[in-house]
Amino acid sequence: MDRFLLLQIRNADDPMRDQEIGCFARALQCAPAQIAVHDLLAGPPTVAELDAVDVVLLGGSGDYSVAEGGEWLPPALAAMWELYELAKPTFASCWGFQAMAKALGGEVVTDAAHAELGSIEVRLTRAGREDPLFGPLGDHFLAPMGHQDCVVTLPPQAILLASSEKVQNQAFRVKDRPIYGTQFHPELDRTAFIQRIHAYPNYVKSITGDSLEVFEAKVRDTPATDQLLGRFMQLLRQA
Repeated sequence: MDRFLLLQIRNADDPMRDQEIGCFARALQCAPAQIAVHDLLAGPPTVAELDAVDVVLLGGSGDYSVAEGGEWLPPALAAMWELYELAKPTFASCWGFQAMAKALGGEVVTDAAHAELGSIEVRLTRAGREDPLFGPLGDHFLAPMGHQDCVVTLPPQAILLASSEKVQNQAFRVKDRPIYGTQFHPELDRTAFIQRIHAYPNYVKSITGDSLEVFEAKVRDTPATDQLLGRFMQLLRQA
């Protein structure tokens, strides 16, 4: 039975703390009980915690920004670097994607002009089309997206796999490591994405200008990205 560790960076009253566990469990086709949780606001996980699991997961952040930082950020980035040093199988989405990029030497900024929210078209790079995880998605696909921070410079260890119209760095894999990151949320299906935006309704208005009802009607299914986490696990088992 696979064992997972979800590194969260969410406040105790964030309604998405538990929802995020359920989303990863659905996408990984595992029981929620297989996913242990570590709160990065309390500090980085120990090596023993990392050794006890097969895969590390990182997702969204609620109220926390890699670009804005804070006292919590250096220990969190140290955890990302530890994952790299240990070559720990890791899948990082959204905030986790940004944190991993920053920890390895990339640059993250807050940029409202390049914020994305909704079902956004993403296109694979040549490396993405040749990648065993991303290649089966096809040249372009829709992805559930919600962010104002952007990775503007990838770290030297990263290979760019996908871009969108607004944001060049949408996905990467780390060279010679079983580590992938996506700006989008492959753990979310349409239902979970709508639950997420209902938890942060002001986010919808500030990025899209739509009311919650109008925006919700525009959200589409994202069957391509729904395959990613399951295929990630298949590739790890084959390796």
